[in-house]
Amino acid sequence: MNDYSESLLVHFRRCEALKQQVIGLPSIDLNLRQLCDLELLLNRAFYPLDGYLSQADYGHVLEKMRLTDNTVWPIPICLDVPEKIANCLRIGDKLGLNDQEGFLLAILTVMDIWQPDKKFEAEAVYGTNDTKRHPGVKKFYENTNEWYLGGTLEGISLPIHYDFKEIRLSPAETTRRFSVNGWRHVIGFHTDAYLHCAHKEMILKAAREAGANIFLQPVAGLDHPGNLDHYTHVRCYQEFIKKFPRNMINLGLLPLASRWAGPRDALWQAIIKRNFGCTHFLVADDHGDPFSSNLGKKNFYPAGDGQRLVKQYENEIGIKMIPAEKMVYVEDRAQYISQKEVHAGMQVKTISSSELQRRLENGLEIPEWFSYPEVVAELRRAFPPRSRQGFTIFITGLSGSGKSTLAKVLMVKFLEMRDRPVTLLDGDIVRKNLSSELSFSEEHRNLNITRIGFVASEITKNGGIALCAPIAPYEESRQANRELISKCGGYIEVYMSTPLEVCEQRDRKGLYAKARAGKIHGFTGVSAPYTPPSNPEITIDTSDMTPAEAAQEVLLYLEEHGYIR
Repeated sequence: MNDYSESLLVHFRRCEALKQQVIGLPSIDLNLRQLCDLELLLNRAFYPLDGYLSQADYGHVLEKMRLTDNTVWPIPICLDVPEKIANCLRIGDKLGLNDQEGFLLAILTVMDIWQPDKKFEAEAVYGTNDTKRHPGVKKFYENTNEWYLGGTLEGISLPIHYDFKEIRLSPAETTRRFSVNGWRHVIGFHTDAYLHCAHKEMILKAAREAGANIFLQPVAGLDHPGNLDHYTHVRCYQEFIKKFPRNMINLGLLPLASRWAGPRDALWQAIIKRNFGCTHFLVADDHGDPFSSNLGKKNFYPAGDGQRLVKQYENEIGIKMIPAEKMVYVEDRAQYISQKEVHAGMQVKTISSSELQRRLENGLEIPEWFSYPEVVAELRRAFPPRSRQGFTIFITGLSGSGKSTLAKVLMVKFLEMRDRPVTLLDGDIVRKNLSSELSFSEEHRNLNITRIGFVASEITKNGGIALCAPIAPYEESRQANRELISKCGGYIEVYMSTPLEVCEQRDRKGLYAKARAGKIHGFTGVSAPYTPPSNPEITIDTSDMTPAEAAQEVLLYLEEHGYIR
C-alpha cells in the first residue's frame, strides 16, 4: 500500500470514528448562512478561528474587534440555535452539524452556551439596531436564533457543491496555485456585482501600482443552487477574466455569508483574503455598505471608512490596503481614466445599473465601451426583454373585492395570447390544495402567503405567468413575496380597494354575515385587520367597474411596461 492509499485509509477510519461519536447525540441541520460560516471555519479561511467563538471572545470582538488573545477579528462567528436545542446541551457535549439534507459535516464540542444581547451586537457590528435603516440588521434579527454556542470543531466533510467545482478553491489550494505560478504579490478583489470595462481598468490600475497579480474572488454565498442569477454571475466572471493578459488573473468563488457591516466587513474580508494568500486587498470607498449597489439610496456608512480601518490594521493582519479608484469613460479620449483626473470640458459617459437594467429589459443596445459583448450575451440570456420574461400578478384585497374574478378574466386573456404558460393561484384553491392544515392566525396567514410566493417565484423563474389572488392582509408577507419574486422576473401588485360595504353587499357565500354574528372568528375586515399595500403598481376599485374593465387596466399597465406586446 502506498503513502496516498494509507492516508486515505487513515482519513476514512477517522471519519468513521467521528460518526460513531454522534450516534444517539443531538444534531442540527444548518441553514445556508450557517453552512457558509462552517465551510470557511473548516477550510481555514477564518484563521485563526478553529471553531465558534467562546462567550469571552465574542464580547471582545464586539467591544474591541479583537479576540481575547488580542488577535484582530471584527465579526462574531457563533453558532446560533433555537432555545430547545440550547436547553438540551451542557458544556462538554458534542453536537453533530449537518447540511440541509442531514449529511454530517462536523462535530462541535460545546464550550459555551449563552443568550446574547442582540441589540448590543447590532449596535457594535452594524452601528445601529434600526431594522428599517439597515437591511443587514433586519436579516440579523429575523434570521438569527436566540441562543449562541461556542466551541471547537472536528471536521468530517466540507459542504458539497456541484456547481463550478474547479473554481471553488480553498486557502491551501489558492496559496499553492500562486506559488506554482510564481506570484509573490497578489491583490485580492472581492465582489458580488456584475463587472464591466470600468472594473477591468480599475483592477489593472491597482495591480500596476501594487506590482501584483490579481485574484478575483466573487461571493457565492447564500444563493440557492437553483438560482439562475448565481450561474449568470459566475459565467460573466469567467468571460470577464478572459479580457486580461494570460497568467495575470485567477478566479475563485468565496462561500461567504456577507454581513454588510461596512468598515468591519471590509476588515473581515481583508483577513479572509490574506488567508487565501493575497498580499494586497482592493477596498472601495463604500466597501461593505448595504446600499453600495443601490443608486437610489444614500450609503449608510461614511465614504472611505472601510479603507481607513483596513489601513489602520494592515500591518497587524498582514495584508496591504489598496484604495479602489472609480474609473470613467471619456469620449473624446476613447478611454477610461480615474475620476480624480477628470477636468472641465471632458465628455464623460456612464451607464448606471438602473439604465443597464432598462436596456436589458427593452432589448436595447449596450455599447462596447461600457461592457464586453461576451458579458452582455450572458446577461441577455439570463435577463431577456420583459416581453419574454415570466411575471407574477399578485392581487390582494378584502373578500368580495373582485380578486378571484379579475384573476380568472386575466387567465383567459393570457391563454388567448398563447405566448407563456399561465397558472392561477387563487386564495381558496391554495387553501384547499397547498395549505389545508393551516389556521387563520396571523402566523399561518403569513405562512400561506409565503407558500404562494414560493410557487409563484418558480413559475416566474421559468418564464410563466403566475396569477395570485389571496386576501394577503399583512404587508410583511406581501413585501417578502415582492423581494423573492422580483429576483426571478416581473412583479405587479394589484390592490383591490373596493370598500368594505360594497364587499359585504356582494357576500354571496354569507361569510360577512356569519362574521358579524360571531360565527366566524378572525375574519378579515370584521374581526381581523387588513393593511392596505404601501405602494402597489395598480389600484382598482370595482364598485362601478366591470371585470373586463378591471382586466383592461392591468393589461394596459403590462403593455406600457413591456411585459406584453
